[in-house]
Amino acid sequence: MSAVGGLNLTFTLTHATNFPNNFKVGVVSKTQARQMAQDAALDLVIVSPDADPPVVRMMDYNKYKYELQKKKKGQQKKSAVNRMDLKELKMGYNIDQHDYSVRLKAARKFLKDGDKVKILVHLKGRENEFRNIAIELIKRFQSDVGELATEETKSFRDRNIFIVMVPNKSTLQKAQERPPKKKDKSAADEVSAVGEATPSEDVEAATYVPNDLKVA
Repeated sequence: MSAVGGLNLTFTLTHATNFPNNFKVGVVSKTQARQMAQDAALDLVIVSPDADPPVVRMMDYNKYKYELQKKKKGQQKKSAVNRMDLKELKMGYNIDQHDYSVRLKAARKFLKDGDKVKILVHLKGRENEFRNIAIELIKRFQSDVGELATEETKSFRDRNIFIVMVPNKSTLQKAQERPPKKKDKSAADEVSAVGEATPSEDVEAATYVPNDLKVA
């Protein structure tokens, strides 16, 4: 919080609104508004300095700042929960069981973290002859992921065989209810070789004016 410089605090009239009851007092002088706030053991906060006359509220300034911070944290938490990144995992049509298991483990982790997962099999040159094997591999992977995800989109055309899966809402909800866990670096380390795609205030903070009115 910083002091507001250059603000004209010599106005003679103001709207004073009692907080938290929020009934409008009406137009009073600055002296009267200060006296009312003092009698109620509350602070004066300018909420509309450009109004004519300016609009002032009586409130607990510390509680006001606390509620602002609480609301901001809640918005940030909600934004983080709703954000969904896209993680890409690549496989060859002839992938061995170990590498397959590594990607499956990574996919499950990403889905539990609330991210989308794209599984891609790229067929090069004559590998296109094994298209059916690649398609069956994708279907198997989806089946092994199970109820953690639902299908968003897929393509079995051209040389890029892929499916994009999104977490089930119920899975996300359960993850939110559980305390956060430390990230499992083992899956991420092993998958790094195949690549991972990067992610394809109603109220204003109040400013304190020492020994005088406070400005929202």
